[in-house]
Amino acid sequence: MNIDQTKIARRSLLLSSAPEHVVDKVLSEARVRSYERGETIFLQGDQATAIYIVAAGWVKLYRVAPSGAEAVVGVFTKGRSFGEAVAFRTDVYPVAAEAVTDCSLIRIEADSLLRQIRESPEIAISILSATFVHLNGLVAQVEGLKAQTGVQRIAEFLLDLAPCSVGACEVTLPYDKVLIAGRLGMKPESLSRAFAKLRDHGVTVRQSLASISDVAVLRSFVEQDRSES
Repeated sequence: MNIDQTKIARRSLLLSSAPEHVVDKVLSEARVRSYERGETIFLQGDQATAIYIVAAGWVKLYRVAPSGAEAVVGVFTKGRSFGEAVAFRTDVYPVAAEAVTDCSLIRIEADSLLRQIRESPEIAISILSATFVHLNGLVAQVEGLKAQTGVQRIAEFLLDLAPCSVGACEVTLPYDKVLIAGRLGMKPESLSRAFAKLRDHGVTVRQSLASISDVAVLRSFVEQDRSES
């Protein structure tokens, strides 16, 4: 593990509030693995034996329904962790994980972290915090599906990625539009129509670049009641 990867791991929600000596021990046993775009990290139903921190790139978590349909549960990038809750129960992964782009992941064996919890229970607080963030993210997804239109969900997605908080801004879409649609609970054709409707709110999309004419105007649109949008 290089210096940059170590810094990312230390700053992750999973480890940031843990005692330094515990983090040192955990990371001394961790390993970094690279995955190519489209490569499977683990499958739904695989035995959960490890927790992952994204060091670079993007990873998606998804479930496959009996019908074969794919539901995107989450998309994670640098510094985000996944797999915490089930790994400690020696359970199976309820989702599959796939590299959306070429990526590097820091793999922490669950057994290793469990040993550290027994010796330093403080680290359990970090793990609970990370799990809580995942739960909040899922609740926010459900709220968005219920309370926002598809166009509002896309606008909020762009605002979350925007590197500026006021004025004009450009956002590079981090992954393909099919995955964006899945992440937002939409069909790809609905996403295209919604992008077109965003022009009325000062957003133009060309290839993988979205130009926002005024961040405040777009945020105001996101915060409108669904019936007014």
